[in-house]
Amino acid sequence: MIRSIWLAGLALLAMPVHAGIPSIPSVDAPELAALGPNGVGFRSVLLTHQNQPDVENGGSGGTEVPLVDRNLRVDIWYPATVKNVKKPIIYRGILWAEPPLPPVSFSQKGMAVADASAAGGKHPLVIISHGYSNNPAMMTWLTENLASKGYVVAAIHHNDPNPYVTLPSTRAAPNFNRPRDIVFAAGELRNVLGDLIDADNVALIGYSQGGYGVLTTGGASLDPAGPNMDLVAGGWLKTFARGNTHADAMALKEVKAIVALAPAGGAPRSAWGAEGLAALTAPLLLIQGDSDATVDYKSGALAVFGGAVNSDRYLLTYKQAGHSIALNPAPPEMRGTVWDIDWFEDPIWRQDRINAINLHFITAFLAVHLRKDDRKSAYLNIAVEDSDDGAWNAPSGTAWGAYSPGGEGVTLWKGFQRGHAKGMTLQHLSEAVPPKAE
Repeated sequence: MIRSIWLAGLALLAMPVHAGIPSIPSVDAPELAALGPNGVGFRSVLLTHQNQPDVENGGSGGTEVPLVDRNLRVDIWYPATVKNVKKPIIYRGILWAEPPLPPVSFSQKGMAVADASAAGGKHPLVIISHGYSNNPAMMTWLTENLASKGYVVAAIHHNDPNPYVTLPSTRAAPNFNRPRDIVFAAGELRNVLGDLIDADNVALIGYSQGGYGVLTTGGASLDPAGPNMDLVAGGWLKTFARGNTHADAMALKEVKAIVALAPAGGAPRSAWGAEGLAALTAPLLLIQGDSDATVDYKSGALAVFGGAVNSDRYLLTYKQAGHSIALNPAPPEMRGTVWDIDWFEDPIWRQDRINAINLHFITAFLAVHLRKDDRKSAYLNIAVEDSDDGAWNAPSGTAWGAYSPGGEGVTLWKGFQRGHAKGMTLQHLSEAVPPKAE
């Protein structure tokens, strides 16, 4: 069953720069972070996945898990024709506060227009899976920006349980629900969006728990001896593990590219194992901070980068950055306590800066693999892995804010400005090429 929810009063701001809208990068953003040529439309639909196991409330000890209808709201951004400037969009969300405080509500300005007329059709589809207890309102830096560049972007509300008061079996439930939600939503969106999308040209982007979700859905098969198999109620996760009854139903066949930001699933034991990671064949962009205290970097993105030997893959690493590398800058309501602001922002890196760099590389990556735009590969295949080693002897008279052109004799990463490619590494391995031994 599908029920559409149309939201009113959302608007596109015509100015190229506007404070407080995360999808509009600042002047020091790398080249490909800039908005695309399209206006942005917005709609939200409610999907109902009928007769699904209620693993959140089943308990790990019993085998009888009731079946319930699982409702999923999916927010959709799309390229649109926007003629009038109206009241700016306001996204709203709620996050768990530091226990025992009550949840905190927040709002976020946007740049989309509700029900705007779609521009064109057969656009690539990008499905986004947020972090544990997050929601799509926290990732509009990405969703609106990609829609302006000609992608239809669908972000799922996964409705995670409260991680701070739940039983271990309930806390483990998203390990079952995430990939199931993504596969179901992808199938339903074929009908909801029709000719607006090219349903066989799909990318998956996930953050944290969503990173686990998109890697699993993108082809990493689950290890039947994985760490959450005995925690998920009724043994339901086991039925989708490698070699079991429904293993193939956990994957999407049409995935052309995967982006995983600070992906969960690697610790304390891998959810996939070596065989599961080797099953990944779609091109892969991994992004993480090397000081992530929530998802360990070595057993997280670095391990996936090393183990996905049959994927053409990239690993962008932020030096000294922690886990908060994929959310909007903290809105005013989330700046009252350190706990609240830490949901959104890294304590060292400027958040809008991280988002702009993410946009730059995600834009290049999707252009190469969903649009077959090989010209954008020059932004990925950089001359030096460590950004700190890059240099550009710019010709006299070159503006200070000019973008590095890359190419012969230029090692400053292409598309970055002088002095603004610092504190990162970008590694690349082709399929069937193991990483260098440390």
